[in-house]
Amino acid sequence: TALIPKHFSTKYSFGIFKILKLVIILFVWMQGFFLTVSPEATLKVATQSSTHNKTFSLNLSAPFISQFYKEPLMKVMSYVDILFGNETEAASFAREQGFETEDIKEIARKAQALPKMNPKRQRIVVFTQGKDDTIMATENEIRAFPVLISDQSEIVDTNGAGDAFVGGFLSQLVYDRPLTECIRAGHYAASVIIKRSGCTFPEKPDFH
Repeated sequence: TALIPKHFSTKYSFGIFKILKLVIILFVWMQGFFLTVSPEATLKVATQSSTHNKTFSLNLSAPFISQFYKEPLMKVMSYVDILFGNETEAASFAREQGFETEDIKEIARKAQALPKMNPKRQRIVVFTQGKDDTIMATENEIRAFPVLISDQSEIVDTNGAGDAFVGGFLSQLVYDRPLTECIRAGHYAASVIIKRSGCTFPEKPDFH
């Protein structure tokens, strides 16, 4: 898995492109925030990922990305294999795309069906909704996954829950585990983070 630094230039990104050519690197994950720093470099990473048939995933990151960086976002979107976001980010994306719906499942379906450059990989869309069901749209179906039941009194800090979910999801995807297991791992990671202050985690996980 290649995690791209938050602040990087187009020049720096050329070194990343060389890395992407290595067989060992199969997955690339980027935050939508990168579009505020260098849309050109973000697009370059996305296109190179597609060219070398690497799995390219993107997090919508914040509602304002869909609003104020709509053009560069949509240039990158055609290369996105896995799209992550939460319910507010999904709603903002839907408004800007003219989806004319507030239904999270329908938004996921429409986002999944957007034009895509690499036909070898069908897009997967995953939208989290806090304590409500996580929605996943694939080419063949839309599914809802209940989050892990937690005592609300145990929630300490929700910062980092979204990124923790993505980390858990990708931790199973890199082993080619079923998408249901990817979702389960994402829920587990998020449930651990929200019970601790800051983006911290136990020394040893108990995910099985």
